[in-house]
Amino acid sequence: MPSANVNNHGPSELLSRLASADPEVKVRALREVKNQIIGNRTKKLSFLKLGTVPAITAILADSTNVNNCNSNTINNILVQSAAVLGSFACGFDAGVQAVLDAGAFPHLLRLLENSNQKVVDAGARALRMIYQSRLGPKYDFLQQKNMEFLISLLNSQNENVSGLGASIITHSCETSLEQKALFDAGILRNLKSLLEGGSLSQRDASLESLSTIFKNNPEVISKFYGPEIGRPLSSVIDLAKDRYPRTRLLACMCLIVIRNTSPHFLQDLGIKTKLIHILLELLDDPGQVGDEAPFAFSSLIAQKEDLQKLALEANAIDKLHHHLQKGSLHPRRYEGILLALADMCSKLESCRSKFLSLKVLNLVTDALTDDSTDVRIAACICLKSVTRSIKNLSAGYFMNEIIVIPLVQLFLDPSTSVQVAALGAISNIVVDFTTRKSIFVQCGGMKLLVQLAKSMEPVVRSNALWALKNFVFLADNRLKENVFSEITASLLSSLICDPEPSVQEQALALVRNLVDGCLKSIEFVFAEDGLILEAIGRQLRSASKAEIGIQGMYALCNVVSGNEFHKEAVMHQLFPLTDDKNQSFVIKFLQSNDNRLCVATVWTIVNLTCPSSRGASDRLEKLCNAGIVSQMKNMVNDPCVDVKVIIFLF
Repeated sequence: MPSANVNNHGPSELLSRLASADPEVKVRALREVKNQIIGNRTKKLSFLKLGTVPAITAILADSTNVNNCNSNTINNILVQSAAVLGSFACGFDAGVQAVLDAGAFPHLLRLLENSNQKVVDAGARALRMIYQSRLGPKYDFLQQKNMEFLISLLNSQNENVSGLGASIITHSCETSLEQKALFDAGILRNLKSLLEGGSLSQRDASLESLSTIFKNNPEVISKFYGPEIGRPLSSVIDLAKDRYPRTRLLACMCLIVIRNTSPHFLQDLGIKTKLIHILLELLDDPGQVGDEAPFAFSSLIAQKEDLQKLALEANAIDKLHHHLQKGSLHPRRYEGILLALADMCSKLESCRSKFLSLKVLNLVTDALTDDSTDVRIAACICLKSVTRSIKNLSAGYFMNEIIVIPLVQLFLDPSTSVQVAALGAISNIVVDFTTRKSIFVQCGGMKLLVQLAKSMEPVVRSNALWALKNFVFLADNRLKENVFSEITASLLSSLICDPEPSVQEQALALVRNLVDGCLKSIEFVFAEDGLILEAIGRQLRSASKAEIGIQGMYALCNVVSGNEFHKEAVMHQLFPLTDDKNQSFVIKFLQSNDNRLCVATVWTIVNLTCPSSRGASDRLEKLCNAGIVSQMKNMVNDPCVDVKVIIFLF
C-alpha cells in the first residue's frame, strides 16, 4: 500500500508558518490548520491556547486592506482565513468567543463586499457559523441601515449570503417590536421567495426564520395567512412532506409555532394527525434530526389533551418506549424522549396506564442515574407526570425502593436543577395514600427534605417544603411527630418568615397539613411558647401575596377546629389588642378579589363562632366590634357560590 504524502505539522510549527512572509506558505498553513481542526474539539483547544485565532484574524485584516484585491494569492488567503475562523466557530462556543474577542467579526463582514464570489462565500459561511451560536452578536433590526443591509443579504443570489440573512433573524429577533419591524419591512416576502424557490439550505434557513418571527405573535401570523403575502402557508405544509428529514422537521416546527401561538389556525384534524406521524417517523433518523424530533413532538402535544389522545392512538408511547429500549442513546435524544413521555402522561390517565403497562417506568428509573444532568432532570420530570395518577398512588404503586431510593439520592446532586426536579417527582410520590410512607423515612428521605429546607437556594427550600407538605398530608400523628421533631418549631417559624414569598407559602401549607386532624396535632403550633402561631400571625398581617394569606388562614382554620384554648389563641392573632392599625387585615381578606382567600377567611370565622363552643358569643361580639359581621352580611349575595354557602352556616 503506497504511503500518503501528507504534511502534518504540530500547532506550534503551524503558528510560525502563519507568520511567514511567503504568501504560499501562509495559504498552505491556513489550509492545514483548517483540516486539522474540522470536527476535532481537542485540536481546536490546542490551537486556541497558542493564540492561533488572533494570528489568523491579523492575517485576515492585513489581507483585506491590500489594494490589489484581484490578486489570486490574496483571495486565497482571504478564503482560507475565513474558512479557518468559521471552523473554529462551528459548533464550539469557545471558538466563537475566541473569534469575537480577536475582533474578526467586522473583517468577516467586509468580505461580503468583495468582488470575488469565493471570498464572499467564505465570509458568509464563517458568519453563519458564528450566528449558529448563542454568543453571536445581537443584530439591531430597529435601525434603518441595518434593516436595509439585512434585506440586501436576503436578496443575494449567493446561497450562503441569503442564508446568513435568515440566520441573523433566527438568532437576533426576540421581541414583538422586532417581529413587527421585520414584517413591516417586507421580510416575510423575502423569506417566502427563499421558501418556494430557494435551495435546500435556503429553504431550511427560511423556515427557521419564519418560526422566530411568528413565535408568540398572533398578529404577524394572521397577516402571513392573508393575501398580501400570497398565502405561503401551503408551502410550509408541503415542506412537512419533503424528502429531506431536516426540512420536514423545520416545517413541522414552524407549523407547531403557528398553532401554539394562534390555536384557531391549523385546526384540521388531518394536519394535526400528520404532524404527529411525521415527528414520530423522524425519531428514526440517526442524526441531529432524530435528536431534535422528540422536542418538537413535546412542543406539539404539551398541555393539549386532544393531541395527546391522537398521539396515543398513533402508538406514540410504544414508539418512544421502543427507542428507549435501544440504549446507548445520545444524551440530547435521551432527554427529548423522556420529556416527550412526560408530556404524553401529563393529563390523560389512559396515557399513564399505557406507560405503566409497557413497563416504561423501569427504563425511566434507570435514567435517574445517567451521567447527563439534562437526562436526570428529564427522568424526574417524566416521573412527576406519571405519578399524577391518583389510582396508582392509591394502590401504592410508586412508593417502593426501586423508585424512591434513586430519587432521594438526587437530593444530594451537585446540580440545583436536578435537586428541584427530583423534589418535584417525590412531591407526588409521597402523597401515597397507603401506609407505606415508612419506606421514604427509612431511606433517609424525610431527614434530607428537612436539610434541603435550609438550602441557600430559595427554589430548593420551597420545593423541599412542598414535598414535606405532601408527605404529612392525611398522615397519622406518629409520622407527623417524626417530621415535626426533625424540622422543629424554630426552623419552621423562620421559614414562615422567609424573605421569599414562595417559601413562606409552602411553609404555611406544611403547617396547615400538620395541624389537620386530631387535637394532638394542633399542639404543634403551640410548641416553644407558640413560635409558629406567632409567625403565622405576623405573616398574615403583612402578606405580600394572596397565596400566603390562603395558606395561613387555612392553617388557622384547622387550629380553631380544636378546643376553646385554640380558638382564643387564634382570635389573639387575628385581632391583637396592642396593634389596632392591623386589625383590618381580616376585612381586607374578606374583600379580596381572590375567591380562595375569601373562602379560607370565612371558614375560619365560621369555626370561631360555632354555637356549640363555650366562648362563641364573646368571640362573636369581638367580631361585630371589628366590623367583621357586617362585612359578612354584605357577602350574602357574593358571586362566589362557595362563599355564599359557607356564610349561610354563619
